[in-house]
Amino acid sequence: MRFSTACRAGRIFLACALLAGVGAGTSDVSAAPKGTVSGLPVPRYVSLKSDRVNLREGPSKEHRTAWVFQRAGLPVEIVAEFDNWRRIRDAEGTEGWVLHSLLSGKRSAIVAPWRKGATHELRDEADTASPIVAKLESGVVVSVRRCGNLTCRVFGKGFDGFVEQKLLWGVYPDEKID
Repeated sequence: MRFSTACRAGRIFLACALLAGVGAGTSDVSAAPKGTVSGLPVPRYVSLKSDRVNLREGPSKEHRTAWVFQRAGLPVEIVAEFDNWRRIRDAEGTEGWVLHSLLSGKRSAIVAPWRKGATHELRDEADTASPIVAKLESGVVVSVRRCGNLTCRVFGKGFDGFVEQKLLWGVYPDEKID
C-alpha cells in the first residue's frame, strides 16, 4: 500500500502526538492524561493476559517481533495507545507494541526488581508492628488485592499479606487500589 507524503506526515504527527504526553508514572492516576483510544489514563499499569505475548517494534502485525513475553500475569505499563495497539514498558524499561486484547486490567506487581537478591517482609496486617508472615524475594510477581496508606495487600501461591507499596513495580507511589 502506498501513502502520499501528506498522509505519511499525518501518520507521523499522530504517532508523535500520542507519545508526546508520555511521562514518568504519577501517583494520581485519575489526573493522568487520558488515552485517545480507550479514554483510560496513560500511563497506567496492567498485566499480560497470555503466556505468550509478542512485543513488536510498531503498532501492527507487519512490524518485527522484538521480544516474546512468556508469563501471564506479568505487570506492564501502558505508555501510549494507537488503534487496537498499546505501547508498553516492562520493569526493565523495554518498550514495544502489543495488541490490547493480550492485556488484562488485573493488577499485579514485581517485588523490588531493582534489589536483586534481597528479601522483603510480608506482614499479616498493614502496619510495621504486625507479625511477619513470609519473606518475598526481589523479582517475585504478586497479585495486588488493594493499596492504600503506603502498603498493598498482595497474594500469590502460598502467601497473602501486606507489603510496603514503595517496594512494588506495578503500582504508582500513593496509588489507591480497591
